[in-house]
Amino acid sequence: MSIKNGILLMFKNGDDNVLVLAKAMLALMIGFILSIICGFILIPLLKKNKAKQTMSIFLKEKHKKKEGTPTMGGFIFIIPTILTVIILLLTNKIEWSNNLLIILFVFLSYGLIGFIDDFLIIKRKNNIGLTEFQKIVGQLVIALITFYLLMKSGHEPQLYIYSLGIKIHMAWFYGIFLLFILVASSNAVNITDGLDGLAGGLSLIVFLALGLITWNTGWLLGHEEIAIFCFILVGSLLGFLFYNTYPAKIFMGDVGSLSLGATMAIIAVLTSHEVTFIIMAGIFIVETLVCIIQMASIMIRHKKVFLMTPLHHHFEKLGWEERDIVKVFWVIGLILAMIGVLFAVWI
Repeated sequence: MSIKNGILLMFKNGDDNVLVLAKAMLALMIGFILSIICGFILIPLLKKNKAKQTMSIFLKEKHKKKEGTPTMGGFIFIIPTILTVIILLLTNKIEWSNNLLIILFVFLSYGLIGFIDDFLIIKRKNNIGLTEFQKIVGQLVIALITFYLLMKSGHEPQLYIYSLGIKIHMAWFYGIFLLFILVASSNAVNITDGLDGLAGGLSLIVFLALGLITWNTGWLLGHEEIAIFCFILVGSLLGFLFYNTYPAKIFMGDVGSLSLGATMAIIAVLTSHEVTFIIMAGIFIVETLVCIIQMASIMIRHKKVFLMTPLHHHFEKLGWEERDIVKVFWVIGLILAMIGVLFAVWI
């Protein structure tokens, strides 16, 4: 290569990097602005229609002042994210792909399950929405459709651990694996959604990391569009946190938590970074494991291991302030996300 060609290539790569950064910032900015507007409109509407959160009897003493706070706040980041994607598609800023379709399908379908659950809870004025069986059936149907779409788009049914160079071909068992990771991730975020700003902030961090990782997966069809989707959602979640941080004006609800968890999982699957995802979603996983350990201990030993589950409520029982718990969990989540990005992109 001549010096002249080398210089031209350097400038071209520099221009591409600037364009990538510009697209990411545009996506984040539009998502943020639309979510702020959406929250400004939606919160009064939910209050007017009495879409209020019913507190658990175990939390009423500590969270008494939160009684009556509107729920279904997930719409504050779901609606802007979808609108922004449509705007960017119509203006030819991003291109349509089968992989983007899969992500949008999971994002909306899990949001629908959460919406039905939230709606029933509000209607019945208690914490009883969909039964566990109904949720599993709904998630099973979504997982089967997602599996079909993945296979149709040419996604290989295998688990690939890049850093170790290991490929595990799973054949039809991949469908069961997909169901497990979607259900586990969606419910993990749902379990973590118990303090103001906790699940929203941790989700923002994970999606930011996923966006950076996805932009590096040049082999994936539509990888830039998927990364931009992640950055749109980061901006929308930032706008949501404007209303959801302590003291929260609105709660996320199942419509938001189920949607976020499943979408994280499907992006990790599409980019073949399932193992990395375990690192980045460490807080969500620990919160879930704590609940499993508590239930197992009560069933076998008839004793509690933790004062209360999920883990964030255990720290509340120890006397920690809600804002301090959220800050510590955010910091740990950020460290895990950075480790995940290093593991996936650099190491």
